[in-house]
Amino acid sequence: MTAVVVELVTYPVKGCAGVAVAASPLGAAGLAHDRTFMAVTEEGTFRSQRRDPRLALVRPEITADGGRLTLRAPGMEPLDLAVDLGAERRGVELFGAAYQGIDQGPDAAGWLSEFLGAPSRLVRVPPEHDRVTGGLTRGTSGYADGSPVHLVSRASLDGLNARLAEAGRPPLPMDRFRPNIVVDGRDGPHAEDAVRSARAGTAELAFAKLAIRCAVTMVDQRRGAKDGPEPLRTLAAYRRADGGGVAFGTKFSVVRPGALAVGDAFLVTEWSREAAQARSGA
Repeated sequence: MTAVVVELVTYPVKGCAGVAVAASPLGAAGLAHDRTFMAVTEEGTFRSQRRDPRLALVRPEITADGGRLTLRAPGMEPLDLAVDLGAERRGVELFGAAYQGIDQGPDAAGWLSEFLGAPSRLVRVPPEHDRVTGGLTRGTSGYADGSPVHLVSRASLDGLNARLAEAGRPPLPMDRFRPNIVVDGRDGPHAEDAVRSARAGTAELAFAKLAIRCAVTMVDQRRGAKDGPEPLRTLAAYRRADGGGVAFGTKFSVVRPGALAVGDAFLVTEWSREAAQARSGA
């Protein structure tokens, strides 16, 4: 599978809109600034599009050095923040696990609370953040749900949209799945499931796990509102995972940091045993 990187997207604020980039460093925690910030309740529990779909309408902008963050949303004056790394840490909770966050102050809290219609705070990952993510290859990440890199192929989305068309349903855009890396190549749908290691730009990735999909995929990212049962209804018919749920896309850990750009090759260096046997004709 020699594919090409056709999209790179980083999500500076967890749950909010992505920022498409032409090139980015790829560190141990993923693309630059990915899930560095997180909206939380006053008690510290993370906010997600599962319950707060309006997060999708918040469009963050962050400077290359990470020193300034701007938030934009419909009907709101833009909020420009000098990122604070020295404020007191506060406890935050992500899927039941306890971490620390640096509170970004009352202006950010007031802005988010007004837009989301619920008391909220904005926190940043502390420099000392030390989180280990699971899977076949362990890694680290900021406030991502799991592994630091989420990859989807265009062929996988094309396959899903073909099934939706057969059922008389409209196609879905790639942003329903909020990937970091989108690749395009000659292989068919879900070939990424069988990748065990790959080179992308000057970085190296290793398979962590399949991406098990949740209700966020049912949120229209352009409207910030839930939009019916798709794609989960259709995926349930052909993408059920052995451990439960439905799979679409693949999570990777970064085993050698480097640099990545749109147009770079995505070269598979190891396939799963089953895929390697199938490709060799064994």
